[in-house]
Amino acid sequence: MSTGLRVLQVASEAFPLVKTGGLADVVGALPGALAREGVELRTLLPLYPAVRARLERAEPVLDLGELMGGPARLLAGEAAGLAVFLLEADHLFDRPGGPYQGPDGADWPDNARRFAALGWAARELGLGALPTWRPDIVHAHDWQAGLAPAYLELSGGPRPATVTTVHNLAFQGQFPAGLLAELRLPDSAFTIEGVEYYGAIGFLKAGLVYADRLTTVSPTYAREITTPAFGMGLDGLLRARADRLTGIVNGIDERVWDPANDPALPEPFDAERLDRREASRRALRERLGLEDGAGPLFATVTRLSWQKGCDLLLEALPRLLALGGRFAILGAGEPSLEGAFLEAARGHPGRIACRIGYDEPLSHLIQAGADAILVPSRFEPCGLTQLYALRYGAVPIVARVGGLADTVIDANDAALADGVATGIQFAPVTVEALVDALERALLLWREPERWRALQRRGMTRAVGWSARAPAYARLYRELVAARGSTERR
Repeated sequence: MSTGLRVLQVASEAFPLVKTGGLADVVGALPGALAREGVELRTLLPLYPAVRARLERAEPVLDLGELMGGPARLLAGEAAGLAVFLLEADHLFDRPGGPYQGPDGADWPDNARRFAALGWAARELGLGALPTWRPDIVHAHDWQAGLAPAYLELSGGPRPATVTTVHNLAFQGQFPAGLLAELRLPDSAFTIEGVEYYGAIGFLKAGLVYADRLTTVSPTYAREITTPAFGMGLDGLLRARADRLTGIVNGIDERVWDPANDPALPEPFDAERLDRREASRRALRERLGLEDGAGPLFATVTRLSWQKGCDLLLEALPRLLALGGRFAILGAGEPSLEGAFLEAARGHPGRIACRIGYDEPLSHLIQAGADAILVPSRFEPCGLTQLYALRYGAVPIVARVGGLADTVIDANDAALADGVATGIQFAPVTVEALVDALERALLLWREPERWRALQRRGMTRAVGWSARAPAYARLYRELVAARGSTERR
């Protein structure tokens, strides 16, 4: 069923080309998912060295002239199966390090110019600079693309419809007001009704102000961010635009995350062959040097930060070990937390394992080999870790916030009796509540039939994009139909 819709999504990362977190997974999966809904979606990305290395084909299609301090042009092509537009601006993106930080871990000092350039390239495509492919909708992801809707609206002429998706409101992209002219923003935009945010230029705020529609990555998080507790200073704006705000739960790419066909696992398994999962459990213990304990193997794959509740995990470790459990963690983030988990592993060899960094194959093995995945986030827009856990038969133990509350059904007595439970939720987000959840998990784990039923139910949940993509396609169609023209309501 073709809609005739062309959508340009604008993002700073996309799996498998470049990834620092869940944003990349979503951006990489949406094109294929939406193609099945009749939406032609192309992705605009910066041409980082890692992206250049994965190019299958590309050709210059648009000269952008001087852009934020140097020459720039757009390439069109394919990379890792994605149809892409790539912003080639070597003075901004051809450098070692990550998308946002240098090798020293510090933010690139010119990030404002780098991602303003990305927004400006989206503006040019949106306004028809490339006549052979003009989008009906420009879809901006997070603060790095936040200026795209602003540039389009401030152009003053006919433009495509725009959508801004918030993946994490905590990251807002705030930069000095003195950059206004350099970023090609008019003085008239520097108001509380525009890009001004506490005396600075707010990239994410710009996206929230100027986009026609706003989305975030779960219905609960959409409600949470309109409150002072979760709104990060933007709750007033979000309440004012609540009628344009929609929460759509993220999905996962079930081709990449498939325990029945995953090269990272020693033996394939599925909900009907759970006994084969033991091979992954054994391989994980051997890989990490963990002993086989008298309790469950708990694990976490996460960014090490306060938001993710990693300090709570550290405090809960003594009780976890006292229950006979083992613990494995994979991630990177705040140096103090990295050091604390490494020290815990040194102090408890064979019982705690810590790996600092990003390791995609190991993350798959952890999901397949752990008995339970811990996600004690203080706030969580959606979370993908718990979706991977459900898919791989690892029971998710999650805080009752954001997308975690929307995607995991607590194993209370009623849910267990009805056969709908998929994991364990806890609230409030405290050490005491987390420890209580660990104890509940241990009681269930000691009843193998109930535990396997919990695993199987989780593995049959619809966690892929086929259940989510129709909501995006419907939003796109409604937006284009409601506008009826390029005039912003």
